[in-house]
Amino acid sequence: MSGAGHRRHDGIDPVLRTRARRRAMQAIYAWQMSGGETRQVIAQFAHEQAREQADLVYFEDLVKGVLAHRHDNDDALRTLLDREVEEVDPVERAVLRIATYELRQRIDVPYRVVINEAIETAKRFGAEHGHTYINGVLDRAAEAWRGVEVQAPRTR
Repeated sequence: MSGAGHRRHDGIDPVLRTRARRRAMQAIYAWQMSGGETRQVIAQFAHEQAREQADLVYFEDLVKGVLAHRHDNDDALRTLLDREVEEVDPVERAVLRIATYELRQRIDVPYRVVINEAIETAKRFGAEHGHTYINGVLDRAAEAWRGVEVQAPRTR
C-alpha cells in the first residue's frame, strides 16, 4: 500500500489524516508567528503535504477553518483556559485551535479522535508536559461542546 495507512470503511485513511493534522499544526504555528493570508499559509506547507503523502484536502480544510473561525473559536476556548489564548505556548495554541475547530465545526470527527490526535501532536511537537494541559482543556471542551456525544454510551 505505497506507504499509506489502512483506509477505514468510510474511505478515511487515519494515517493520512494524522499527517494532515501535524502539517496543519505547523502551518497554524507559522501563521501565529508571522501572520499572512490563508492561501499563502496553505501554499507554504502544501508541497510538503504532497511529498509526505497526507490528506491534502483535510489539511486545507483545517487551515482554512481554523483561520476563518478563529475569533469565535478563540472566544469559546478562552472560557476553558487558565490564561489568555495568546499566552498559551505557540505550539499548544496551534494544537488547541485545530482541536477547537474540529470539535466545534467538524462534528463528523469523533471527539475521542480529536482529543487523541491533539495529545499525540502535542507530545511530538510541544513542551514536555504540554500534552497534559491539552488533554485537560479538551476534556472540558468536549463536555461543553459535544456533551451528548460524550455522555452517549460506548457501542463497542
